[in-house]
Amino acid sequence: METSRPTLLQDEKKVKTWIIAISIVIPLAVAVLLFMPAKVDVGSEWVYFLPHLNAVINSAASIALVFGLIFIKQKNIAYHKASMSIAFILGAIFLVSYVVYHGAAESTSFGGEGWIRPVYYTLLLTHIAFAAIALFPILFAYYYGLTDQREKHRKLVKFAYPIWLYVTITGVIVYFMISPYYLH
Repeated sequence: METSRPTLLQDEKKVKTWIIAISIVIPLAVAVLLFMPAKVDVGSEWVYFLPHLNAVINSAASIALVFGLIFIKQKNIAYHKASMSIAFILGAIFLVSYVVYHGAAESTSFGGEGWIRPVYYTLLLTHIAFAAIALFPILFAYYYGLTDQREKHRKLVKFAYPIWLYVTITGVIVYFMISPYYLH
């Protein structure tokens, strides 16, 4: 007797509801963490290592994204899926680390002066804006790829991929620009 197990595709309405909810809740939670008056006391200095770890994670995610593009251009779907899954997992790990850090540590102010200051803030503000909207197209693109809905996937990645790549790369650049000003 064959049992019928629901698949992601069969539960598409539920998945879409979750994607929309996650795409709204996570940026709001990050905003609350960034601007909350009192930080969570984790009782240790270990959280000050997280920005450095986040830069490594974002760098690796950027590399995985570039390889994902190379592999799909070569029509190597298996390697493309693997690269994009690695980027997706790294993105999830980054997000958890980012939330922990900003929940526990005060934000660092940029100390640069002169022409570098507007460059930094332009990169930072565009990074934040794209990061805030990135989850929605990334999650849908990943879902469509995972469920082999190739036409929907192709249409969406035209927007999702450049946003995702921009966010990962500018995250690393912003890190290098502000890292001299970290207190710990």
